[in-house]
This record gives sequence, structure tokens and C-alpha cells, in this order.
Amino acid sequence: MSTSPDEGLLRLARRDLVEMPAYEPVEPLDILARRLGIPEDRIAKLDGNENPYGPSPKVREALARFPHYHIYPDPEQRRVREAIAEYVGATPEQIVVGNGSDELLDLTGRLFLSPGDKAVNAPPTFGIYEFVIRTYGAEVVEAPRREDFALDVDAAERALAAGAKLMFLASPNNPTGNAASAEELERLSAHGAAVVVDEAYAEFAGESFAPLAAERDNLIVMRTFSKWAGLAGLRAGYGVFPPAVAETIRKIKMPYNMNVAAQAAVLASLDDRAALSGNVGMIVGERERMAKALAVFPWLRIYPSRANFLLCQVQGRSATELQADLRERGVLVRHFDSPGVRACLRISVGQPEDTNRLVEALSEIGGAVA
Repeated sequence: MSTSPDEGLLRLARRDLVEMPAYEPVEPLDILARRLGIPEDRIAKLDGNENPYGPSPKVREALARFPHYHIYPDPEQRRVREAIAEYVGATPEQIVVGNGSDELLDLTGRLFLSPGDKAVNAPPTFGIYEFVIRTYGAEVVEAPRREDFALDVDAAERALAAGAKLMFLASPNNPTGNAASAEELERLSAHGAAVVVDEAYAEFAGESFAPLAAERDNLIVMRTFSKWAGLAGLRAGYGVFPPAVAETIRKIKMPYNMNVAAQAAVLASLDDRAALSGNVGMIVGERERMAKALAVFPWLRIYPSRANFLLCQVQGRSATELQADLRERGVLVRHFDSPGVRACLRISVGQPEDTNRLVEALSEIGGAVA
């Protein structure tokens, strides 16, 4: 039996949280396979932006031989922070690690946002940003992207100049795939508010703003091992902060927020970065092949991407029905129907056989240009 906000213990809860829309994540593969009645190995899972090649073999070896699962992890994550600092060209004092970069986005909101504060969001973008802002009772000030998904820097600057304390900015952006420029970041960071650049897909774009975090005391860069290193299930993220901010974030985080398995996996991944970078190269190459393959369908508009996915606008037919038809054929994609991305599908880049299955399914559903 459901309970309304006015019933039971929820009468004592924050009303804004009770009434806040929930974030909608993708469902696990085993649950979907059971629901669809399709074996897991027959599903092309292209809805979560996961790495189809999985983690480094060194990760599996490290987890298999790790002897101390019964002992609490290092709460300071010293070895991991040192290795990450070397990887991104920062100092260990700037690094905070977390249970995925989502936790660090939340911790940043916890540090900077109080009820009544304002924070800037640039939709269409990753839904977690609005989720974090609302969780801390702050006001979301939107600076919607332009029709081509470029930032409306003028609108964002107006919001920052009017007193917004924080801005979340994904680069490359999810779900649109385009990246911010150094000039845009320079303009945004000039206002003194905290600018949080989420670089979950930086390895696929081949560039990062992380080195600038030591030069600007209001720039925070979030990164993750979920995408390029294939550790999405282990939840391993990190942030590059100004040193004083990093020290404070480490003070307010839960002590054991990165478990021993994730720490071992991060170290093993960074020890095998050449092989993982090779996987990134294959994904980037497959992204371009998939874009060309999808371009033959006249009812799909393919947007350029610097991430490990493509955003496609469905034209002249129902995107919801197309997603459902693909799902029946064991091809899972993400559907968006919010302002700026109406009737759009986001399709993660898989292995070549996944692309082939996607194209075959689309051909069965709607046909291609002869």
C-alpha cells in the first residue's frame, strides 16, 4: 500500500525531497534479459554507455589474488590518489576518490549548496546535476543549450553574475556528445562561482581540463574509470579539486567510500593504461563506423559525438515505438523526450557485432536508403 506525503513517517520528511522526481537509471542486464525472454549473450546492451570490452585482464588478476577483503580499506586512499595524480598531471592533494563520480558530484553539492542558493545547469545534459541541486534544496537556474547543443555562454554568465554559486558542465556532454571549449570555460570560471566540469568521457575526446584545476581556485574536474577502463560496476570515480577544497571534501565524505576491490582495480587499470587506451581507440573507430552505418536511414538524424555514444533524432515516426521495436529484437538503447532532445535515442558504442545487430534490427523495422 502506497503512502502519500501526508501519511505515516513521511509527514516529518522534507516535502521537496518527497515530491522530487526520481532519477531514472538503466536496468541491469540480467533483469532485462529475464523480462525480454532473451539470453544475456543475445542482447546488444547499448543503453548505458558502458565499455563493451570490459576491464583490463590485470584487474581480474588483481581482484583474484587480493588477500585483504576482510580488512577495511585505506580511508585516505593514498596509493590510489598518488597513481591518479600521476595519470592526470595533478598532485595527490588535489585528488578525492569516490564511489563513482556521482558521489563526488553529490559531495560537491553538499559542500557548496544550501537551501535557497542557486546553481546553473545547461540542459539537455546529465540528469544527476539537477538531482544533486534539488537534493540540497537549491534552485536550478537553467541556461538551455542552443539548437546545435552548443553552450549558451551568455545565459550561463548572466546566471553566474546574478549570484549562482555553482555550475555543472559536462564535457563531452551527455547525451549530446559535444565538448566545451577552453574559451567557454575561461568565460564561465571568470565569475568566481564553482565550475564543475564532468569529464566522464574525456578519454574518448582526447582532451581534458584537469591540468587547469591547479591554476584556478574555482575549477573542479570530475573523472571516472567507468567508461574508458570498464569499471562501471565497481564504481570508481575521482575529482581534481583546488587543494583546499579537496581537503574539505575528504573531511565530509564517508571514510571508507571506495572499497578495496575498487581501489585494487584502479591501480591495476592504471598499470595497464596502454591496453585500455587501445580499447578506447577501437571504440572511437567503431563510433565513426556506426555513425556512417546509421546515416543510411533517412529517418535518423545523427549528431556528431566526441564520447562513446551517438545521439540520434528520430524523424517522421515514434521514437518510443522504435526503442520498443529494437528492444524486442534484443537491442537496448536509451530514449530521451525532454526539451532539446525530443524524440531522440542515445546509442552507446559497442563492439562491431553490436553495431551490425543494431543496423540489422533497424533495417527490419524501417528499411534503409537503397
